[in-house]
Amino acid sequence: MTVSAEKRDSRLKGPMEGVRVIELGQLLAGPFAGSRLADFGAEVIKVETPVKGDPMREWGHHRWEGHAMWWPVLARNKKSVTANLREKRGQDLIRELIVDADVLIENFKPGTLEKWGLGPEELHKINPGLVIARISGFGQTGPYSERPGFASVGEAMSGMRYINGYPDQPPPRTGLSLGDTLTGMFASQGIIMALFWRDGVGNGKGQVVDASITESCFALMESSLPEYDKLGLIREPSGTGLANVSPSNIFPTSDDKYVVIAANIDPMFVRLCAAMDQPELAENPRYSSHVARGKHADELDGLIAEWTKTMTAAELDERMDKFGVVVGPIYTIADVAADPHFQDRGMVRRVQDDTFGDLAVPGFAPVLTESPSDVAWLGPQEVGEHNAEVYGGLLGKTDDELAELKNDGII
Repeated sequence: MTVSAEKRDSRLKGPMEGVRVIELGQLLAGPFAGSRLADFGAEVIKVETPVKGDPMREWGHHRWEGHAMWWPVLARNKKSVTANLREKRGQDLIRELIVDADVLIENFKPGTLEKWGLGPEELHKINPGLVIARISGFGQTGPYSERPGFASVGEAMSGMRYINGYPDQPPPRTGLSLGDTLTGMFASQGIIMALFWRDGVGNGKGQVVDASITESCFALMESSLPEYDKLGLIREPSGTGLANVSPSNIFPTSDDKYVVIAANIDPMFVRLCAAMDQPELAENPRYSSHVARGKHADELDGLIAEWTKTMTAAELDERMDKFGVVVGPIYTIADVAADPHFQDRGMVRRVQDDTFGDLAVPGFAPVLTESPSDVAWLGPQEVGEHNAEVYGGLLGKTDDELAELKNDGII
């Protein structure tokens, strides 16, 4: 069932209001970048393959009445049109769409747009102010640029996966496609910077935002590179904590749960010792400084664990809060959904939808006080749901022209 333009237009006006985005991306990284912009008010027109659409429509292990649950998170606030980009007439539709667009997002293998005659050089002839975000495994240049790349490989080759897990076990993967969403985040950030530059000192000139999954993961590697460069050190996996940082780990409770305690800075550690009724620990030379605690982390963590096992997670949380110690339970998604803080902040947001009824979806981060984000609808359920609205209303195609394009497999 389609969503009316009135319902879409009724949502709050976000900071990206007035920005038109053409999203050619599929799967996760490109569409996540588009989602960031759509959530904050941009008009995002998602271009899908005719008939089948984005594979993300079918992804996910679990379904509700035949509907994948990932799609309403990733496609919300977007419009869907179809175009066969392997055909010239489909490519021509993109050329028409970008005339009045601000941004184009794509995450095809490098060189694909050029093969279709839709590379930056050609598109900037049509719209010199267009910001083109290109998302790939390894970037648009360099020895690996022509390789296909997914998040799992980017996480591996950035060094991120090596430091995950335990020293005596194979490097595990996180339970999320972290590399994809990171890259989508960096790409959306780059898009906003490019728009700011274009509309300021850039004198209306567009540019390419080249976002690589591998580099996005590498950007989170903290001081690993200078540590290796000057000291010859290779950061190793450290399990549930951080090497030479203590106490900052997970600790067991009497009700078979785990909480995270992060009291590695000196004042916080003093408060933790007071909460434990063991203030003398803060004066012990083995624990009295950050460096000393790092050297004796296993020993100190053991002392703290013996204490935390005497309380339930709720009791421990209450006591830590009383003494001003940073603490937090390890939540399942059920815990997140029930937590009043997440609800109060709008991070567990309930949306009324014609397809899903009343559905909880993630809210928006960050929170903007004067130009908040909003969910108007949970994405187009039909492939090409907005063909008539966009191609007819925006490009002026007649009903007969649209029918011909559909019959010929172009849309």
